[in-house]
Amino acid sequence: MQKKSSNIIIKGAREHNLKNIDLEIPRDKLVVFTGVSGSGKSSLAFGTLYAEAQRRYLESVSLYARRLFNQMSIPEVDSISGLPPAVALQQRRGGASARSSVGSVTTLSNLLRMLYSRAGDYPKGQGIIYAEGFSPNTPEGACENCHGLGKIYEVTEKSMVPDDSKTIRERAIASWPTAWQGQNQRDILTTMGIDVDIPWKELPKKERDWILYTEESPSVPVYPGYTKEEVQRAIKAKKQFDYMGTFIGAKRYVLQTFATSQSQLMKKRALSFMTGSECPVCGGKRLKKQALSVKFEGMDIAEINRKPLKELQQLFGPYARPVSKKDNPNTDHLEKKLVTQRIAADLDARIEVMLELGLGYLTLERSTPTLSPGELQRLRLATQVHSNLFGVVYVLDEPSAGLHPADTKALLNILDRLKQDGNSIFVVEHEIEVIRHADWIVDIGLGAGENGGKVIYNGPAAKIRDCRESVTAGYLYPETQSAKAKDKPERKPEQWLELEGVHKNNLKDLSVAIPIGAMTSVTGISGSGKSSLVSQVLVELVSAALGQKLEVTAPESGTDLLEQQAPANARGQLIGGLKGIKRLVLVDQKPIGRTLRSNLATYTDLFDPVRKLFAGTPAAKKKRYDAGRFSFNVAKGRCANCQGEGQVMVELLFLPSVYTPCPVCSGTRYNADTLQVTYKDKNIADVLGLTVDEACDFFDKELTISRALETVKEVGLGYLRLGQSATELSGGEAQRIKLATELQRTQNGSTLYILDEPTTGLHPSDVERLMAQLNRLVDAGNTVVMVEHDMHVVAGSDFIIDIGPGAGSAGGKVVARGTPAEISNNKNSRTAPYLKAYLSSKRWGTDPII
Repeated sequence: MQKKSSNIIIKGAREHNLKNIDLEIPRDKLVVFTGVSGSGKSSLAFGTLYAEAQRRYLESVSLYARRLFNQMSIPEVDSISGLPPAVALQQRRGGASARSSVGSVTTLSNLLRMLYSRAGDYPKGQGIIYAEGFSPNTPEGACENCHGLGKIYEVTEKSMVPDDSKTIRERAIASWPTAWQGQNQRDILTTMGIDVDIPWKELPKKERDWILYTEESPSVPVYPGYTKEEVQRAIKAKKQFDYMGTFIGAKRYVLQTFATSQSQLMKKRALSFMTGSECPVCGGKRLKKQALSVKFEGMDIAEINRKPLKELQQLFGPYARPVSKKDNPNTDHLEKKLVTQRIAADLDARIEVMLELGLGYLTLERSTPTLSPGELQRLRLATQVHSNLFGVVYVLDEPSAGLHPADTKALLNILDRLKQDGNSIFVVEHEIEVIRHADWIVDIGLGAGENGGKVIYNGPAAKIRDCRESVTAGYLYPETQSAKAKDKPERKPEQWLELEGVHKNNLKDLSVAIPIGAMTSVTGISGSGKSSLVSQVLVELVSAALGQKLEVTAPESGTDLLEQQAPANARGQLIGGLKGIKRLVLVDQKPIGRTLRSNLATYTDLFDPVRKLFAGTPAAKKKRYDAGRFSFNVAKGRCANCQGEGQVMVELLFLPSVYTPCPVCSGTRYNADTLQVTYKDKNIADVLGLTVDEACDFFDKELTISRALETVKEVGLGYLRLGQSATELSGGEAQRIKLATELQRTQNGSTLYILDEPTTGLHPSDVERLMAQLNRLVDAGNTVVMVEHDMHVVAGSDFIIDIGPGAGSAGGKVVARGTPAEISNNKNSRTAPYLKAYLSSKRWGTDPII
């Protein structure tokens, strides 16, 4: 009998850009999948291995149960043998609901509620409260006054009528819509004999209250635009009215719009007229009084939830020690002690792992939408350590994202612990220290997109240095390559952007100066306050000073609008340097669009000249097609069956609905007549199917188009298709598309660019390309400020501001500031030793062996 292989054997993997690859990977090892951005790493690790493991698991459950799962499509692969069950820990934003928290994601909240239920100190005579009674998300626990929100929302006269000197005709009632519906309400009031042409404050209070708060809905004849006297004459003369109008009170309109509107913009507008204040019953703690009366260590459960994990460990540590029956002869007291010890020990052990992963600054009540993808993934990783699973494959997506080099060692210890428990660890990663720590490396390349998808190296980590084709090997072992660091010209700023007295999160009365016309990296360990300073304070103060409004991503649902805790504005002031800044651009990792209709070509404005090019062809002119004809958002050109989506939804009885290419247009999005028009033998759908690299050659004679394409290519996105949906892009890709869009603009200097960890998702070779583009921006007279952990970026910056020394309350201070050479010798900086080791490697773009 043939011995069964202990390895995972893949044959004919063709998912996305994978070139029909065959591969054998060992189990029970730390395997790193690496390669340049877009090479096919994730297609192999997640799109093939994890997808197949999930598919096999789902086949073992009933059809009815399968509909409860988010299913991945069946991967393009001939066969995979030796594949164990898999758990995926991917990079993704926090949950949509603000009621999802650190405590709920890690299950620590469940333990804490059980502790308060079984071992809390109850007031004399009060009955036991079950665990769910300590949750604000259940009817048993939620404060009845605020429904577990911690706030009550009112619609007041002041919120609806901000300027009482205006007349109703001048739109004194701001909460009414500005379009026809608002005019309709004003005309109805005129018919009812209310003077809409005198200041609101001069109207009788009885009339004002009725207009704002009435639940009545009278219907009256409407004469649009008439004055009160003209309406009365028209009614007396029995003149024909335009229509019957139905009145709705201003408050009722606000509440009804918020509750029923399908438009997030309408909901958000309605919310702006609702004033929130702390619930007077629960004091903002969201729970019923009975639950809040139960104490542990003198604190109610809401107070415990607001403490950082680091403090919670100190609190529960003493209770985690074993309880002796000899010391506690009282049976009731002993039972309480045993319950406390059991739960405290579990809490202590779980929190310990989170502290190891550098998350000690988080609180249990912190909502998941406010977490970075890296923080959320590490929380889920910490939870897995206590699941005691054996023989599974953990597939992780860049677990080092957002981690300072000082925290990476702890991450590797956790991965080793999971491996020692008999599991296989598959990691998609770019961080050199993580790759170097691997037992086995799978390097995919050589390039990205169509130029990738091949196995360049598959073997023990130590032997990759002998693989000449591997781009990654040159960064793991810099001595194998001859390229040396190039001295870049030193930039000596003459102006400084000065911030003083800053208060935000853990920043307390901080003052700092940022050089203008230079590239600055803000460093520090995870949770030290870097993002608070750069992505929040700096953005808020500069945008306010410039009078520039920045777009804010809307929540997914109306309920979340209420549940979201509005972030407190930063306190502090700009005291100098603003003359050197005329414009602010935030280049973050938020999606460039949330629908299939948003794609690379539309976001970068590349699609407009392409459509004009098609409209200028002889065939289009003959048929009188304009540029709009070649947009899949316009009815005349798009497929009528799928409305230009390219796919249609198929509803299945017991399974989740699936999307399939439109049977009419075969996924092209356009109708047959539009597709008959070609440019250089390609129709508009063919062009959207081109990669950026292919399009550069195709449009080489069209300067406007080729210039835009080259910019996208220069930021390392040549592998993306022009029509690639925004929903398919990673946060790093979305950020680089935004950067490319900015690079296309005519650079007049004086723009402040703010970036938050721009190297996320980038291979070291792509980081070099990114730095070249950022230097282009600075050379054009702009200022770049970014939060960053990558030592290549930090070392290549003109100036460094190191925040710390610790995380949470132990951070929030400027530990060091200066040039890379100055920071590398600073004994107080946690970043200094890693920067010094990097600089001593004598080569840009590679990480030293630390």
